[in-house]
Amino acid sequence: MVKIHPLADVQTNKIGDGTLIWQFCVILEGAIIGNNCNINCNVFIENQVVVGDNVTIKPGVQLWNGVILEDNVMVGPNVTFTNDLFPKSKNKNFEQLNTLVKKGSSIGANSTILP
Repeated sequence: MVKIHPLADVQTNKIGDGTLIWQFCVILEGAIIGNNCNINCNVFIENQVVVGDNVTIKPGVQLWNGVILEDNVMVGPNVTFTNDLFPKSKNKNFEQLNTLVKKGSSIGANSTILP
């Protein structure tokens, strides 16, 4: 059974069994979330994101388009991912870059992960 806090904005229906989603999360409609995940408060997950099974995402994390977390990944609090190495406002030549976090990885608090 999936448990979604009433103060979360979850737009996807692709959520695996046993997953918990806490308050103030925003998960867009294209995201895919695996089984038995724990997505803590204040997490943002964009459309083109895949979260594997048994993943823990601590508070304050943003997962932008192109991020894939394989099974059994731990993402510490306030980890920031980016999908653009040279961000510019209103960049018409934006090229999305992807990030793959391999099975069983652990990312420490306040890390910045580049694509």
